[in-house]
Amino acid sequence: MRRKHRRPEAVADLDITAFMNLMIVLVPVLLINLVFSQTSVLNLNLPESAANSAQDNKDQLQLQVMILEEQLVIADNKGGVIMQIPKQAEGEHDYKTLALAMQDIKARVPEKKDITLLPQESTSYQTLVSVMDKVRSYKTVVAGSVVNAELFPDISIADAPEIIPAGGAQ
Repeated sequence: MRRKHRRPEAVADLDITAFMNLMIVLVPVLLINLVFSQTSVLNLNLPESAANSAQDNKDQLQLQVMILEEQLVIADNKGGVIMQIPKQAEGEHDYKTLALAMQDIKARVPEKKDITLLPQESTSYQTLVSVMDKVRSYKTVVAGSVVNAELFPDISIADAPEIIPAGGAQ
């Protein structure tokens, strides 16, 4: 009969050098990304339903900014179009004029806090965010420091109305 000799198992050392090397590289990369990827959350509201809003908002001023392909249109429910801001020669919307128009409107109706943005389906996300930033606040100097002054912080988003060309639908 043959005897089996069992060799005593050697205690395996866990080699964590590769894991530690990975952590040494990964931690600084994540910390750097944390600095560059700051996110902000903006609360948005859906426009009120037509039944509720029709009765309540007959006398209230409703501001709207339509984001169209070739221009930005500032309008209200009282007198219609307030201002049309065509695209600049470089092909971008004129956000500076939009900000100035929003400041002018805020000076006339300081109690107004809500506005509705009406982007088209083809509006880029960056354009929508840029318009939201311009209608929400602006930078001003108060007592020697730059602060964000409030314009219309309650932003609602809806679809822009479909514009039919002057020749009509074909």
